Order: sequence, then structure tokens, then C-alpha cells
Amino acid sequence: MDVAKIGKERSIDATSAEEKFMSRAVELAKLGMGQVAPNPMVGCVIVHDGLIIGEGYHRKYGEAHAEVNAIRSVKNSELLCQSTMYVTLEPCSHYGKTPPCADLVVEMKIPKVVVGSFDPNEKVSGRGIQKLRDAGCEVITGVLEDECLRMNRRFMTVHQKGRPYIILKWAQTEDGFIDRERSEDEFGQPTWITNDLSRIAVHKMRSDEAAILVGTKTALKDNPSLTVREWSGNHPLRMVLDRRGILPVSCALLDQSTETLVFTETEMESKPNLEYVRISFGPGMLNEINVILSQRGIQSLLVEGGKSLLESYMREDLWDEARVYIGNARFGSGIKAPETAWVLDREEPLDDSLMRIYYKSDN
Repeated sequence: MDVAKIGKERSIDATSAEEKFMSRAVELAKLGMGQVAPNPMVGCVIVHDGLIIGEGYHRKYGEAHAEVNAIRSVKNSELLCQSTMYVTLEPCSHYGKTPPCADLVVEMKIPKVVVGSFDPNEKVSGRGIQKLRDAGCEVITGVLEDECLRMNRRFMTVHQKGRPYIILKWAQTEDGFIDRERSEDEFGQPTWITNDLSRIAVHKMRSDEAAILVGTKTALKDNPSLTVREWSGNHPLRMVLDRRGILPVSCALLDQSTETLVFTETEMESKPNLEYVRISFGPGMLNEINVILSQRGIQSLLVEGGKSLLESYMREDLWDEARVYIGNARFGSGIKAPETAWVLDREEPLDDSLMRIYYKSDN
């Protein structure tokens, strides 16, 4: 929090109140998860005399932003000129699918705006805050900034690193294996390691992310659908590596039920919901995939591939988060899980299974 920017010190009580209302704005913003990309999640609260008189969040891409929804929810608009707005992200200052929110705040004569974090989008990047200040609005920045940035880590990664936010995911046994050694006769069904609750958690995670990727071996051995079946939400863009075009037509990923990309070196004819994209399967392949996803506006990628694909992302340091599901089964032998020396962020119990979450240290 930059005190010099706002021109005066604030009491501990005032700061506490700012964090309380910003915390509520963060809660609202998260309701847009999985619905607003490639836009960020944003929540907004309007307060008059210590009481919330309006709330809103960005509900869906292309629809009204959080500030607009919050202002619309205020029953007595005459109170706006005596109120404070709390918003998790700097109000936009440019015309996109909707008009600039900063212009609306100025128009409604809201005298004070508390902002959680700056917008890294070059179309905004401080211009929204400057527009408010130029109009005479008092702007306070950096309240619960870490929470606001963490919530929008997908959006921030795209604009700061020029690639999607990448999540590595795998399941492993209690003794550290991700699969048994299987013959081709045993291909076609996954080897279940965790429980039903863990599978529901995985499907929810899929619904939150824009794209999902597996390698050829995983597609052949497990024949996954990579859809959201045990949760309500959007299917991610399915993606599979098939360098030589060897996946059979019976493969679930080729069923054209939902949008799917197949990365290959072979000339293949695309079909509805099934697009073949030629890439080079050598050094730089993962970065080439990142460029393709960025061009398509994909903000996040869930890598559910086998050990080889996961370790490729780890070797090239192309990851931001990892979720490791640990079941209570023991295989004794088989394919070892990827080895990590990461610092654990937190653990979440899932009945007799466990999910461990790791974040890259520079996030």
C-alpha cells in the first residue's frame, strides 16, 4: 500500500474496514470462476456510512463488469455521490465489449475508490486509476493486493509472461507410483488410484480451466474423455499429442463431442470439433503450444499427461501450480511418480485420499 499516493495516513480502524469490504469483493469476484475468461474475475462493493448498499461481480465474458453490476444494484442512486467503491481490480479505461468502467464511476460522482490490484493489461495498466484521480476521485490502492493478484493469477500470467497459467496434475499411490506396468491388452481403462470424492474434485478443476492436455501414451492406455461429467460447468478445450497420427478412431478424445485439438506432425483432415494442428515435436515444442494457446485467448492449461509429459514441463520450468492427488493404495512397483523438491502450499483431505497443492516460488 503506497501511502504517498493517497496523500495521508489512515488509522488502523480505517485500514481494517477497507480490508473487510475488499474481502467481500474478493468473495464476489470468485463467483465468476470459469465464466469470465479471457477477462479477469472482478468483484465490487459500494459502501455508504459503513453499510454495503451495492454489490456486483463480473458474471460472464462479454457481459457487464463488476462496477456496473454493483452500481445497478444500489436502490437509491443519490447515495452514490457520498459512497466508497471497493473493487478488486483497477477499473478499465478503454472500450472493449463494454464501455469503460472508470467513465461510469466518474459519471456517477463516486468520490472514493479503493482498488485491490493494478490491471497488467497494456490497454489499462494504471490508466483507469489515473482517469479517476484526474476527475477528482480519491483512489486508494493495494488493499488485500496479494489476495487479489492470487485470485487472478491466470489473467496475470497471460499479461506478464505471455503464456497460459500452467497447472500440472497427477494421482499417485501412497508408495509413490502413478501407474502399474501394463501390457497393451490392459489398455483402455485408467488405473484408479484415488476415491470418488477425488474424481469429483478433478472434474471441478477441469471446469475451472480453459484447456487440458495429455500425451499419446495416456490417450492409449487410459482412453480418457477429459470432460466435466461429475460437476456442473464448461468442458475445457481438450488437447492431445499424437505425433504420428496413431490414435484409433475409437479413442474417446476423437469422438467430436466437444472441442478438441490434436497436435501432430502428420497431415490430417480436421472435422467438426476435431482440429489437427501441425507442430514440431522437437526442442521448443511446449513453447510452440503456448504460442498457439495464447493466440486463441487460452488463459490456463491443465496438464494431465503421463510421467513423460509432466516431466517435460518440469524440465523446461513451464509450470505455475501443481496438484497431486494421493490415494491410499500401494502398488509396490510400477511407474514412479515425478520427483519434486517443491515447497508444499497446503493439503486438502478428500476422505481417504489427499490433495497436495504447490505453487511455483515466483508466483
